[in-house]
Amino acid sequence: MTVIEAQVHRSSARNARLAFILTAVIVGLLSAVVAASYIHPILALFLGALIGVPLGGIVWVLVRIWPVLRLLWWWTPEIGITAFLGAGWIQLANHTTMPVTAAVVALVVGVPAAVPVIRRTVFGWAMCLFVRHRLRVCFAQFIIANRSGSLPLILWAKPTPVGERVWVYLRPGLSLADLEGRLDRIAVACHASTALVERASDGNAAYLRFDIKRREVLTANVGSPLVDVINPDSTPAAERITGTVPTALDLPDVDVPTVSLPTQGKPAAKKPATTANGSKPAASPSAPEDDVSDWI
Repeated sequence: MTVIEAQVHRSSARNARLAFILTAVIVGLLSAVVAASYIHPILALFLGALIGVPLGGIVWVLVRIWPVLRLLWWWTPEIGITAFLGAGWIQLANHTTMPVTAAVVALVVGVPAAVPVIRRTVFGWAMCLFVRHRLRVCFAQFIIANRSGSLPLILWAKPTPVGERVWVYLRPGLSLADLEGRLDRIAVACHASTALVERASDGNAAYLRFDIKRREVLTANVGSPLVDVINPDSTPAAERITGTVPTALDLPDVDVPTVSLPTQGKPAAKKPATTANGSKPAASPSAPEDDVSDWI
């Protein structure tokens, strides 16, 4: 079983080496500069080396074991619950008799299983732990990570009326568009009906929110208290007159109003008068106001 992949292992080794060199050099020089004001510069260099190298080693260890720390972060809820239950069982077994221990265990297990509200709450939080690991499997199997093999950081999950809601912080190399095209595969991996993803912050594109939907609550029957308030004996029954429902349409019986549209266009020109033989009459003399002699 591969706990840490080879690519992640090589990347952490390279990053740890660079972190050690940078930390040792920077801290050593700063310490030597500060110490040179009080002691000889050569002694200050030795003092800076004595301070920088151990701090660089601590940083190297933290960066080197970061894949293990990330793996422990993924299993933190399960580790905490297991440790709590184990410590409780040991304390209970050491300080009580067997019948008392059996009765306490029966109450702790039986009451949540018998009460529907507690049972649904416990099951919802258990599914949140399940969805966190299924999302991590999706990221590792069919979602492209960055070149160093760093997967998105799964932050928190909580139950919702329709399923679970998970907050994820993306690493460089992924975006919201890359995840939207694989929501059907994520739903299959999480054993859900559908999966939705959207930005959880307007100012940070790497902070996303997954909504895993397992059931529909809008189609359920909701009981209303108004039904118990209405008394059917005191409510008068209103008579409803039903009209004649037409079964066919007889077009000749429909009165269609006659609509006359106004005639548009230029008025017809008058036809010039003709004589008996068909020739046009002679032109009438000019009007008195058009006498040519007035212009001579």
